[in-house]
Amino acid sequence: MYRKILVALHRSDDMSKHVFKEALSLALATKASLKLLHVLSVDENDSPSILSLINTPENKKHWEEFEKPGLDLLKSLAQEAIAAGVVTEYYQTLGRPGHIICETARRWEAGLIVIGRRGLSGMSELILGSVSNYVTHYAPCSVMIVQGPENFSASNIRVHEAATFS
Repeated sequence: MYRKILVALHRSDDMSKHVFKEALSLALATKASLKLLHVLSVDENDSPSILSLINTPENKKHWEEFEKPGLDLLKSLAQEAIAAGVVTEYYQTLGRPGHIICETARRWEAGLIVIGRRGLSGMSELILGSVSNYVTHYAPCSVMIVQGPENFSASNIRVHEAATFS
């Protein structure tokens, strides 16, 4: 079924762990490998400003503090997947999350992207955008959107096939 599953994670621990568990279950059932991805975004609340990219010791420390929680999460989940017998790698980068997720899936030749949904609606979604919505429309493969654990039911998992036009 799936050989490669890209798992797009956000720094929110509960949601990321829930998305990861869904992806791990699929990987175990299909003998797929996992790639765990976290995209750092300058739009995040605690993100250093873009001006802090100027290479000073203080700015470097601020960026390292910003990167650390995501890397720690990725390492922890990768270790869990590997212990369960799933070939797993992880990657963290800076950029526009939706674009990076789709491009990573394309380059890695993923068969499925598993992503969580934060539940933004109305003005929040309009202003901040929806990464899962972007990925659904631009992914080069199927996309599984996982609802948060507090809203979880079988009807809350959506799998979308990406359309390919010549």
